[in-house]
Amino acid sequence: MRNVGILVYDDVEVLDFAGPFQVFTTAQRVARPGTPFATFTVAQNADVLARGGLAVEPTYTFGLEPRIDVLVVPGGVVTAELGKPEVIEWIAARAAEAELVVSVCTGVFLLAKAGLLAGKTITTHWEDIDDFRKSFPGIVVDAESRFVDEGKIVTSAGISAGIDMSLHLVERLEGEPLARGTARQMDYRWQREP
Repeated sequence: MRNVGILVYDDVEVLDFAGPFQVFTTAQRVARPGTPFATFTVAQNADVLARGGLAVEPTYTFGLEPRIDVLVVPGGVVTAELGKPEVIEWIAARAAEAELVVSVCTGVFLLAKAGLLAGKTITTHWEDIDDFRKSFPGIVVDAESRFVDEGKIVTSAGISAGIDMSLHLVERLEGEPLARGTARQMDYRWQREP
């Protein structure tokens, strides 16, 4: 079983974290009797107010979470998080131990700040591509793909693209039948091609 840890923080985009959460927890249900994923949220603080005012209670706070095999870093308004050394250090430390590190949307800014993207090609929300290129000029951006799989690092474009990327990860880790079954259970039209 793999532990999927999803970072949440104030002003996180709701579907950026809830989409992957839904995919991995649905895959866990569909995989009967196996349990390939244990999915949970992690935050620096016990109370999180996501974009749109959604109150989120994380499963764990920093330092209390179990081992993370798949680290999911969602986007949203990341400006405050970029300025928090303890958040960036937590991402870097969890990434060093993880099998996979993935971002949705502007979560890629946090991966870049944590020094995880050297030599990688990434993608992000179309609206943030120019800002990313200005902020991190040495990192190649694929402006066309829905997600980019670079091995240990996988990034997705904006918001709903995180669902397609997460289904891709289920397929990569547990096989196509489970990924297809998960998409069907979610009644979701999976865009398999990046």
